[in-house]
Amino acid sequence: MTVHASVTPRTRLPDVGTTIFTVIGELSARHNAINLSQGAPNFACDPQLAAGVTRAMAGGHNQYAPMTGLPLLRTRIADKIADLYGTRYDADSEVLVTASASQGLYSAISGLVHPGDEVIYFEPSFDSYAPIVRLQGATPVAIKLTVPDFSVNWDEVQAAITPRTRMIIINTPHNPSGQVFSADDLQQLASLTRNTDIVILSDEVYEHVVFDGAPHCGMATHPQLAERSVIVSSFGKTYHVTGWRVGYCVAPAALMAEICKVHQFLMFAADTPMQYAFADYMADPQSWLSLAAFYQRKRDLLQSLLADSPLNLLPSRGSFFLLAEYGHFRREADSEMVKRLIVECGVATIPLSAFYTDGTDNKLIRLSFAKDEATLRAGAAALCRVQTR
Repeated sequence: MTVHASVTPRTRLPDVGTTIFTVIGELSARHNAINLSQGAPNFACDPQLAAGVTRAMAGGHNQYAPMTGLPLLRTRIADKIADLYGTRYDADSEVLVTASASQGLYSAISGLVHPGDEVIYFEPSFDSYAPIVRLQGATPVAIKLTVPDFSVNWDEVQAAITPRTRMIIINTPHNPSGQVFSADDLQQLASLTRNTDIVILSDEVYEHVVFDGAPHCGMATHPQLAERSVIVSSFGKTYHVTGWRVGYCVAPAALMAEICKVHQFLMFAADTPMQYAFADYMADPQSWLSLAAFYQRKRDLLQSLLADSPLNLLPSRGSFFLLAEYGHFRREADSEMVKRLIVECGVATIPLSAFYTDGTDNKLIRLSFAKDEATLRAGAAALCRVQTR
């Protein structure tokens, strides 16, 4: 039985409905499929981190934290960024602890983008960017990354910039492609935005998951870009606790003031016991410095296990993901391919077309290697059984 609505809603997102992610999730559950689709780890966090939450709760830290976050945690964040990237943010006025990176993205866009503005972003992309922009009465402007290397064509970006461009959204390391920005990309972005009022919103939730010894080329590594950037990151992605929903963002004080105006009404404060636990855990820099090698071993294992599969694997330079191409042996739509993999092989993946607003189909599927070894081995064995005709 459902409750009958006596009013007729006027939707602000008329084209948003059931996504392929929901379809894949339901079909996977029905067939008990091995999950290589979701970008959430299926292994436990460090017991010391969980114990820190327990201690905080037992110690009575169960009420609201300060609106911008626990002071010690904000100091830890500022110190980490200064040590890694060279930019020193003021912990009191330029660091904000959020209830997830997603909430940080929403607060930044809502606080800084106005009706009539344009926001450039790159597809394939995380699915929340464009809807959040539209909810502000602004226009999302999608630029497609080149395939198969998923690089930015900076000439296209320059052509897309207009007097109404207020923001450019960056995601590095990139979900879903696994590609990363280079120092040249940063220089190109700095040149295009110099002497403008364009804000850079940089989604860097995988900042500590960059492979093969490469540095993370985030906005805080480039002084000019840091002055116009809002950088969003995630404790959940870093510490294998995506369900705790705690993230943070950093920005120059003038930008942060506008973001906080939205944050205080949207959330007010992130979870208090988790903030205490993160602040304690961050005393050891190895908690993030060890992450790249940890996930690189998982990437390398999945790649080696799939060496004899019919799939062509694209390079993964960062994040939890790698892309696999199947177009050389089957021409069906990627959304149908992933359904068939669930039903016939018992393994769940994500079609890349789900990350394009127009459903662009490059015959690529996304695999997550943020899984334990048993899951990676079972998932790879299933993918090696895929029928090529």
